[in-house]
This record gives sequence, C-alpha cells and structure tokens, in this order.
Amino acid sequence: MSHNWTEVFVGGAVLACAVAFGVYASQSTGLSQNRAGYELGASFRSLEGVGVGTDVRLAGVKIGTVTDVSLNADTYRADTTFSIADGILVPDDSAIVISSEGLLGGNFVEVMPGGSPFFFEAGDEIEDTQGAVSLISLLVKFVAGDGGE
Repeated sequence: MSHNWTEVFVGGAVLACAVAFGVYASQSTGLSQNRAGYELGASFRSLEGVGVGTDVRLAGVKIGTVTDVSLNADTYRADTTFSIADGILVPDDSAIVISSEGLLGGNFVEVMPGGSPFFFEAGDEIEDTQGAVSLISLLVKFVAGDGGE
C-alpha cells in the first residue's frame, strides 16, 4: 500500500484549519467563556434580544457577559445574571439598560455608571434597570399618530 505524501500533507493542513476555525468560532460566540470575574444580577421587564453569552458593555467596551437568564414566576420579570471582569469596579448607584447596536444590529447589556464612591460586590443586584424597547411598537405608535399628546 503506497502513501502519497502530498495527500497526507494536504489532509493534515485541512484538519489543522478545521481545528483553528473551531477554536475561533467558539471564542467569538462566547462558548468558551472566561469565568474570571464576579457575578451581578438584575431584573428586567423585557429582555428582548438578550440571552446567555450576550455582551455586557461599559462605554462601548466589553466588560463581561450574560451568564444566566430565567423568568421569575412571582414577578413575571426576567432575572438575569452576568459576569463582570476582575478589575472593573461598578459604582453601586449605576443603572443597567438593554441597548441596541442600531436598526439592524443586536442588543447588548449596557452599564451606565453612577458617581458613588462605593462599588457593587459579587452577588449584588442592580436595582435601576431599563428593559428593551421594541422597535416595532415604536413604529406602530408613530404610524398611528399616538405621540403621547
């Protein structure tokens, strides 16, 4: 049985490219999340467009990811847990909102820092939240002329 070394070499190169692509895809989609950091929680009225792995940003810079989303059966709100990178201190009077990257972009969680000299600690819950705003409902209100007059 003879081996063609060109075929072996090409097969190895294809396999190496497949592994590299798999590593890149898992990192860019958040499947291999870095768990270094501390967890905070928040409860939202609407969490439209946000799920596990969604970016948490401060001033446009990714500082963490959403790690858990569940429905609170008592309050009918979306309870969310997210991880913040070590070294990032969030003031304890900060707000957290669901923001959009644009008309066609996805949603992300944005931390709006406050001015307090005290900071959230692991396991704390951010009380000041603003849920997602539905673009469709805004357009319907605009078309219907219900501008809040």
